[in-house]
Amino acid sequence: MIKSYCLEVSGDFACFTRPEMKVERVSYDVMTPSAARAVFEAIVWKPAIRWRVTKIEVLKPIKWISIRRNEVGAVASTRNVQTAMSAGSGDLGLYVEDERQQRAGLFLRDVAYRIHANFELRDPSVHKPHFPHLSKSPVNRGENDLLTLPDNNPAKFMSMFERRASGGQCVNQPYLGCREFACSFRLVEDVKAEPPPIGETRELGWMLYDLDYSNPADPKPRFFPARLDNGVVNVPAWESEEVRG
Repeated sequence: MIKSYCLEVSGDFACFTRPEMKVERVSYDVMTPSAARAVFEAIVWKPAIRWRVTKIEVLKPIKWISIRRNEVGAVASTRNVQTAMSAGSGDLGLYVEDERQQRAGLFLRDVAYRIHANFELRDPSVHKPHFPHLSKSPVNRGENDLLTLPDNNPAKFMSMFERRASGGQCVNQPYLGCREFACSFRLVEDVKAEPPPIGETRELGWMLYDLDYSNPADPKPRFFPARLDNGVVNVPAWESEEVRG
């Protein structure tokens, strides 16, 4: 049986950007499921597993801060990259002085969450190398068939995650929405012994769940109606009717 795991994550700042804000960065009120999934994947990710976030607990009062930052307002175009790859050379440089923009952002500060997730097995053959963590292709094998694949050993993945998480180890530095907002984490062994989340209850509106890469050339965002219930956001299953594109 595959266990459910809980991590406590915290940081000085966080920004879970609302996709409808096109110019200035404005964060959701709480951590999104996709950001929580990324924390688990920073500790253990393999083509044979997919993390499913089930619950997010808010441990500190929601506080805001407005920060003005310098950002680079351009990226290297795909066409230029493809041309340079074909020719073997090319100018792909960006001059920061020419592309620098100053933008204001409304971020969260002094945040802490308990995030709950488990992983499910999938056929590694459906793994898409360009979008490894969001491959949503249907698996045509049954659960028993997946267990017979040579690299699909749930005990191995659980042991790997427990060893790394308990020791504070990770493959990539986990972060809270933006890479510059790194976070610390710890494995929660006994959730019942932990302090309760905040006592706030309110509707959060439609929140980004994750991106759907069923069509890798045109990924689509999917949303769900989020509600903070005594400091807890319960995340529906990806296949649930509550999750809409």
